[in-house]
Amino acid sequence: MSEVAAAQLPLTMLERATLVMDLFQAPDRHLTLGQIAVRTRLPRATVHRIVRQLIQLEWLTHSADGYALGRRVRTWNADTARLSRLRACAAPILHELLLATAAVVHLGALDGGEVLYLDKLGGRAATAVPTRVGTRVAAHRSTLGRVALAHLPPEDVEARVTDIEPGVDLPELHRKLHRIACHATDYDDDEFGSGLAAVAVAVDASAAVGVVCDRPAALRRIAPRVRAAAAEIRDALTPRSRQVSEHHRPRPSR
Repeated sequence: MSEVAAAQLPLTMLERATLVMDLFQAPDRHLTLGQIAVRTRLPRATVHRIVRQLIQLEWLTHSADGYALGRRVRTWNADTARLSRLRACAAPILHELLLATAAVVHLGALDGGEVLYLDKLGGRAATAVPTRVGTRVAAHRSTLGRVALAHLPPEDVEARVTDIEPGVDLPELHRKLHRIACHATDYDDDEFGSGLAAVAVAVDASAAVGVVCDRPAALRRIAPRVRAAAAEIRDALTPRSRQVSEHHRPRPSR
C-alpha cells in the first residue's frame, strides 16, 4: 500500500484519542467539547464518545470549566519527574561507589509491590547479574525492595506484597523486615546465585541503593560504603533551602 493510500484510511480509535490528548499538553488547559471537535476536526459525536471513555479511564476529567487532564496523567507525570530526579541526583554517587567497591551497583525504586531498577553500573560480576535498567522484580524478593519495604507501615507492606504474590508468608516477611529495619541494611547471599552476595540500604521508603559482589566475604566491609552512598543520595534529594535552615537552626539554650 502506498503512503498516500495509507494516509487516506480512516483513523483508528487510538489515533483519534491521541489527537484529543495532544490538545492537553499544557497541564492546566481546559477545553469544551466543541473546542475539542473543532481542533481535532473530528465529528462532535465521535469526540463525545472518546472523552467519555478517557474520563472513565481517568485520563481526562470534566468540570464546569470543561475537560482537563485527569488523575492518571498527573500521577504518571509526577512519578516520571520524581524518578528522573532520583536517578540524576544519584548518578555521580553511584559512580563513586562503583570505583570504591568494583562491585555491581544498583539503584532501585518501589513501584507498588515491585522494585524497578533505575540504574546499573557494572563491576567485575556485571555479566553474571541478570539485571538491567527497567528490570522489575517482586520487592520482597530483592534486597533493594526489602530495605525500602522495611520503612513502610505493615498494612502498606501487606497491600503491596499480596498484590504481587497473594500466598506470601506475611508473619515471616514482617519478622525479616523488622530485622532489616533494626540494622538499616539487608544482606542476601543467594539473591543472584551462588558466589554472588548482595547488600542494599534504603535512601527512603521509596528507593534504595545496593551492590552485588563476587567476594561474599568482603560484603560486610563494603556495607558502610553503601550506607554512606544512600545518605549522600538522600542529602542530594533534600532541597538546599531546607538543608540551610536546618544547619542554622538555633540550638536550645542550656
